[in-house]
Amino acid sequence: MSDPWFQTLFAARIGGAAYGKGTEIYKFEKIKRAKRQALAEHPERRLLDFGIGENDDLAAEGVRARLKVEVDRVENRGYADNGIAAYKEAAAAFMQRQFGVTLDPVTEVCHCIGSKPAYAMLPACFIDPGDVTLMTVPGYPVAATHTRYYGGEVHRLPLLEANGFFPDLAGIPADVAKRAKLLVLNYPNSPTGAVATREFYQRAIEFAHTHQVVIVVDAAHILLSYDAPPLSFLEIDGAKEVGVEVHSMSKGFNMIGWRMGFVAGHPKIVQAYADVKDNSDSGQFMAVQVAAAHALGDPSIPTAIRAKYQRRLQKLVAALNAVGFTATMPGGTYFLYVKSPTGAGDLTFANGEVASQYLIRDQSVCCVPWDDAGNYLRFSVTYTAATEADEDDLMRETVARLRGMALRF
Repeated sequence: MSDPWFQTLFAARIGGAAYGKGTEIYKFEKIKRAKRQALAEHPERRLLDFGIGENDDLAAEGVRARLKVEVDRVENRGYADNGIAAYKEAAAAFMQRQFGVTLDPVTEVCHCIGSKPAYAMLPACFIDPGDVTLMTVPGYPVAATHTRYYGGEVHRLPLLEANGFFPDLAGIPADVAKRAKLLVLNYPNSPTGAVATREFYQRAIEFAHTHQVVIVVDAAHILLSYDAPPLSFLEIDGAKEVGVEVHSMSKGFNMIGWRMGFVAGHPKIVQAYADVKDNSDSGQFMAVQVAAAHALGDPSIPTAIRAKYQRRLQKLVAALNAVGFTATMPGGTYFLYVKSPTGAGDLTFANGEVASQYLIRDQSVCCVPWDDAGNYLRFSVTYTAATEADEDDLMRETVARLRGMALRF
């Protein structure tokens, strides 16, 4: 098929005239294809799916009931723009109750249609051609992608196990630090499961002041913290002077797909985000915002979700250790990040992706490879299991399946 007449008109940021002609396949698409192949070739074999990464339960019944009521209210029919007061007030109240953080709901909170658009919009507030965004890897790539869209550069900060999965801020080259405008952090960290400490956040704030860098903290998994009470970046003295924290309703409130979150912190940064947002979308449906405000006011919801995923992680740690992995309980998230096997039987795995493809295609065990900072696999405990007995049954089958592979590490 010949190229369409507009092939040369595509923007350079998405590939220019070469757009759509690349052969590289996105990681998660490779996993989907491998799953389809495993299901087609081995319909008799149960797929053990640890690769999903999104909550497996519905939102709480009270939250769903509130949405059903609000959908029928005529006052919720219109554009929400940068958010209704009820949601921003609920977010501020949540931050005060959960973290002891005081926020002005008018000037220091703005909703987002899920956290993903916030990471797309925040670079628009700061990045010009030649500017740098400091990004931890492995990590969520959206802020990096949009930094490049605006002509900026991305400096990768590897999260190494030897460093407790914290970035080496002191090792950033001076010329890079001089051009940097954004430092994007994520704790509890996806996929490593590491949690931030007060000392680390203090060092980050000092770095921000020294180098005049704005900090953006991805707090999507913050309510899934297991070793200690969840820690907000905004709890740390001076944090609000240098940045914002982005919260999501997805992980901690089982509101995957509802697309609700909020950006909170320095009022000028929140204002800049809101200005870009105002020219990008017209706000989330107000009925969803009211239901989300209801969820934020019910601390029993994240408490129950946290207990469930902590229990499941403990079971998975035991299962993987039983077959040769070196697994430890993560400090947060619903992910288990473990070193990839180097082979199985007569096979040798060059990296985590090769290992993952073997596990999925040949053994119907689905997990996600991460080879950005060493060869690792990520297992998620968001699998579908109706009861604890079903969880235990899945763990028994996982141990039996993996043990039969003769994995090497």
